[in-house]
Amino acid sequence: MRTGGFIIILTLVLAMTGYVCWHLWRIAPHGWKLAVTGLFLLWMAGMFAGFAYMERVPVPVATVLYEVGNTWIIAFLYLLIVFLAADIASLCHILPKAFLKDSTTGLLTVIGAVAAILILGNVHYHHKYREELAISTDKPLEKPLTIVLASDLHIGYHNRKAELARWVDLINAENPDLVLFGGDIIDRSLRPVLEGRYGEEFLRINAPALAVLGNHEYYGDIDRAEQFLQESGIRILKDSVARFKGVDIIGRNDRSHPERAALRDLACGLEGFTLVLDHQPSHLEEAEEAGIDFQFSGHTHHGQVWPVSWFTDVLFEKAWGHYRKGNTQYYVSSGLGLWGAKVRVGTRSEYLVLRLHGSNEGGTGPGRSPDVR
Repeated sequence: MRTGGFIIILTLVLAMTGYVCWHLWRIAPHGWKLAVTGLFLLWMAGMFAGFAYMERVPVPVATVLYEVGNTWIIAFLYLLIVFLAADIASLCHILPKAFLKDSTTGLLTVIGAVAAILILGNVHYHHKYREELAISTDKPLEKPLTIVLASDLHIGYHNRKAELARWVDLINAENPDLVLFGGDIIDRSLRPVLEGRYGEEFLRINAPALAVLGNHEYYGDIDRAEQFLQESGIRILKDSVARFKGVDIIGRNDRSHPERAALRDLACGLEGFTLVLDHQPSHLEEAEEAGIDFQFSGHTHHGQVWPVSWFTDVLFEKAWGHYRKGNTQYYVSSGLGLWGAKVRVGTRSEYLVLRLHGSNEGGTGPGRSPDVR
């Protein structure tokens, strides 16, 4: 079944690639057809070269391969959309057929439109949105809490140390009592992270930091990833619970993990405000059934670019934003970083500031480190 699905997907990708290449050849003026189509195919080859040789070349070269190669995916998507729209407009006699054949004007218009999408999408990606959510609970807390939550940083070849430093500055500016990361902190490869000493930035966080692991940590060397995060001052929760000033934080193993405890079992006996970190927002009913107060997830990126966001909306009960089921509240983040090209279209990069107020905020001492069981 998996082999059949792979063959179908591969056939579709090859057909779409052929469609875009045919249109590039057709729209390019005489004398430029081979160059335009060849550059597109060379760009595509660069993407595959990046996947194959990224770990074998110096980090600066790997960074270029990663960013240039992965940007091809977004360019290919929008070239496909533009040519489909142009074909439909031509069939409806809205667009002259000459626009799509041997046309310098047509070629420059198409390339200009896609370039504008990539540039504006990159600018939009670098703007980080601050989402604030206030929750009042009948359960006692030691004090009102400010908790910063972020997911899907994907630090590595593309989201590098300087970018991480800016994110840490944003987190510290909130004066948080606690910082929680919802998985996919590392974008598969540890090499740029270790060589670039990215951990120095995490150590600047002015609050206790806890995290769960995401699927991208499991794609790489999970043991080294966990060691790196712990040495960077981030405590990893793996089907375990940490208590902090009246909040019980349940960190779940990712669905990529071969074993995963039932949420109901993890929540059994807890009396504080229960906050779940679960990287992938699947089976949201589990949190409701377990009596969880709040769940934070990521993973979806909300599709990163339109119209992929439509597919994530179909695949997940909630692909992005604030949500409620019964007495349980959820926030599914589109991520602070992202995988692949630094382009967002119709989605946003964000972090969540949770303001939590309890019924009995007395204050029993400053204690900063969470107790973990």
